[in-house]
Amino acid sequence: MFRSRGENLRSTYILLFLNVAFFLLQYQDAQKFTRLFGFDRNAVAAGQIWRLFTYQFAQAGHVGAFTIPPVLTLFLNLVLLSLMGFAVEEQWGTGNFLRFYLMSTLATALVAAWFNTPLLGSFFINFTLLFVYAALNRDQTFYLSTILPIRVTFLAWLALAALLTGVFFGSKTNLAALAGAVVGFGYYVSQRVRVLAIATRETGPAPRLGSEDAAVIAATRNITRVVAMKRALVTGSDSDINRLIDLAQHEKVSGVNICEPIDFKPEHSDRYCIRCEGFAECTARHLQLNRPKVAPQAPATATLA
Repeated sequence: MFRSRGENLRSTYILLFLNVAFFLLQYQDAQKFTRLFGFDRNAVAAGQIWRLFTYQFAQAGHVGAFTIPPVLTLFLNLVLLSLMGFAVEEQWGTGNFLRFYLMSTLATALVAAWFNTPLLGSFFINFTLLFVYAALNRDQTFYLSTILPIRVTFLAWLALAALLTGVFFGSKTNLAALAGAVVGFGYYVSQRVRVLAIATRETGPAPRLGSEDAAVIAATRNITRVVAMKRALVTGSDSDINRLIDLAQHEKVSGVNICEPIDFKPEHSDRYCIRCEGFAECTARHLQLNRPKVAPQAPATATLA
């Protein structure tokens, strides 16, 4: 799956722009927008190839029996695409991210064409991208209204349950969306298996960052480690902190010059720390320096009866 240096061209920005631009067209005349840009098998067969892609940029206003204003759907899609799209593209690279997007989108359209059912809505963002993002960031927690925590894996399972419910109740649209999600997630799994197979063939010490595949595996693992490290420090769990320190000590690469403690910033936008060979050693040091200190208990005083 995995990117080459300098490969990221920020295609997520283009998808964000297209969602806004198509929403403005939809806002002016929703019926005309559907006639021009919704997926329709007969129209595609007549040469309107753009419909294979443009249906994904419609802001559907219906979820089952509920009606949602398209502007709210747009807002939610932009938030989800920003949160998940940038993260997945950063880890995969633009080339692989676009292949992932096209495979999911075209697979959804292909199944819809088979059943001759129309498509209109951003199925890629709501399902395929969410599933892959959850697989890459299993420990991440979102906070609704800043107080209600919800894990991204729970959101993914909830979306899958909604999708399967629609399929079982006979919705061909949901079946097409499920097919697109399966193809997209299958691409993620196939590329991950390929990288793991390459890493398994390596002998001797763990491969250094000169190997692009090994570097991505390490970066993906380190991102998850940062989440676990933050949670352990916030909860003050000695067992979790000690476990993470032991893991970091076993993963430490000898002979690496590490930065000063103040320079350890694993969540910085340049992602330098999570790609550095000294990440494990810096992580162990950070946990040791920042673990909550237990206040000493005052000695018990004897009282005379």
